[in-house]
Amino acid sequence: MSLLETSLFLPRPLDEVFPFFADAGNLQHITPPWVDFHIVTPLPIEMRVGALIDYRLKVHGVPISWRTEITAWDPPFHFIDTQLSGPYWRWIHSHRFRETPQGTWVDDQVDFAVPGGWAIEWLFVRRDLTRIFLHRQHATLAAFGVTAHEPPTVHFR
Repeated sequence: MSLLETSLFLPRPLDEVFPFFADAGNLQHITPPWVDFHIVTPLPIEMRVGALIDYRLKVHGVPISWRTEITAWDPPFHFIDTQLSGPYWRWIHSHRFRETPQGTWVDDQVDFAVPGGWAIEWLFVRRDLTRIFLHRQHATLAAFGVTAHEPPTVHFR
């Protein structure tokens, strides 16, 4: 299993930032176009523990169905979506929000495992996830009309 971590600073208060991420429809807007990502579950989705969200996307041109469940919901500080079915053996995505006097830190942590083991992860998945999460960070900054104080980064452990 691997761990992906990102952190993004938005010079906006928590009460502006959290609702953006709590609206599942915004995920479609910040996901890169080459993923051809679509939320299948009718919007708006009531976010809560137990909420199910179905997506359709493409991985290297191959259509994939993906279902996640909201397994933790603690607004406006934290929520977790966990894959029930989809392209990963394991996908637990934790979203954390930390307010400071200057704005809000948005921290993502994804605990994941892929079919095919470390070779597939190193040859394909890490590169793809890096591109996707960097795009998401840039798109989020654009959605809030701000520029990054530091360049967005993606780290793996």
